[in-house]
Amino acid sequence: MFDMAQLRAAIHQHDGAQLVALVRAEGALDDGDPLQMIGDGLVTALTDKVDGAAEVAAAVAARLRDRGWTGDHELADQLESRLGTIPTPMLRPLAVDLEELAMVLEGDPTSGDGRIDLRNGDVLPDFTFEYLVEIGQEPDDEEQDPDRWLHVWCEGSRGGYGDMERFIDTLSDARLAERLSDAIRGRGAFRRFKDVLSGSPEEFGRWHVFADERQRGRARAWLADEGYRVVAKPG
Repeated sequence: MFDMAQLRAAIHQHDGAQLVALVRAEGALDDGDPLQMIGDGLVTALTDKVDGAAEVAAAVAARLRDRGWTGDHELADQLESRLGTIPTPMLRPLAVDLEELAMVLEGDPTSGDGRIDLRNGDVLPDFTFEYLVEIGQEPDDEEQDPDRWLHVWCEGSRGGYGDMERFIDTLSDARLAERLSDAIRGRGAFRRFKDVLSGSPEEFGRWHVFADERQRGRARAWLADEGYRVVAKPG
């Protein structure tokens, strides 16, 4: 299993050489690996012409195509277009944090929707603007320009619930799978699922990688449907 702290650090610091080294050290990739996160880092590494990045990116793109989760083909397209093996998708670049976008897309519907600032990719919940109005700080003309924003509708937790069901299907421990299947019935399913799974630290860690991959992929696919592809925020 990848050292997630090292992996996140390499991607955040745009350290393509370290990222390539981490993927090579891991060896053969499988469906449970953080391919979405790795792929984003490799897009930058390819742009920077990091030694070994092309070989690793080709392997990751192939693995993404085989896995075929929501958002995997969009990322594979981006990697392969950088490699020059397919045409560049006709999507506009946008430096969006996929984790922040997923929080709005799959958050509590009572918290409302959100928007993306098309100038810099910042993801903002709508209550930020509602609060400014409440305290008498009306947004200026620039902030109210509709061409500046991409609206994000909150879709709720249906995708996250499906992730729990799909994760349970990956378990080899039949007893744990049964307990988790019972836990996700009815209200409070997410809390009970995590409470039960926390008793199995290795599977709990695997769940976090699994859930993050699924959420990133859905956020990426949503952006592609809106006409955008993810690029790294400036370091």
